Amino acid sequence: MMFIPNLLSAESGSESIVRARIVVVEDEPDLREAVAEYLGASGYEVAMAESAAEARTLLETQSFHLAILDIAMPGEDGLSFGRWLRSKTPIGIIYATAAGTALDRIVGLELGADDYIVKPYELREVLARVRSVLRRVPQPTVPQAAKAETGAGRRLSFGSFQADLDGRLVTGANGAVIDMAKSEFDVLEVFLTRANRLLTRAAISEAIGFVEDPESSRAVDIRIMRLRKKIEADPANPKFLRTVRGEGYIFSLPNGDGN
Repeated sequence: MMFIPNLLSAESGSESIVRARIVVVEDEPDLREAVAEYLGASGYEVAMAESAAEARTLLETQSFHLAILDIAMPGEDGLSFGRWLRSKTPIGIIYATAAGTALDRIVGLELGADDYIVKPYELREVLARVRSVLRRVPQPTVPQAAKAETGAGRRLSFGSFQADLDGRLVTGANGAVIDMAKSEFDVLEVFLTRANRLLTRAAISEAIGFVEDPESSRAVDIRIMRLRKKIEADPANPKFLRTVRGEGYIFSLPNGDGN
């Protein structure tokens, strides 16, 4: 287990600058160190673990904004560890999978992963995907003045649900928090801020910052399928998130609410 410090972190004036923290869980030493060094040089704070067990120990004392998880690791695999990680924290997750294992990629997305990379990959691709996911996770930089000035934030209603876009929280009719992965909330936010508009899969992918590839359409469908299970009384006959056959999706709200 090793930590790569980011020398760009600083505190200035009324704003505490906290760079995004990333943990790389990879059993191949050369690859693990190369990814950590490259991301560290790009301005992130990076920690490394060679197994899920070591990463669990690391997470007992440290918190992270993003995890890059190898799927095929000895002992506990990346998918199992990612499922546990998702149940404990709103961390962003990128899976690394061997070429040709499409099933792993689909399973990863169904478990709530934000993205995946295919081995062998270039470090520049890793950086691009890291930046894309970090744009969708809670921001680590919070101006101190803004904390005092923040009020109710952006709140939108749909049916019996309330969505706090700034707090990234959805509650039901009884005030209970709806358990929602970041990737699901990302899609919901896109629809709520563009209610009653037809959105293609490509437009949704672009809005959430998803890196385009042949699997992107499937990834959008998976996110929407999971989201429907949480906000629709009957996911097979959705009231809000409707499919427009051959064109895309539309989030229906009466009188244009949510725009």
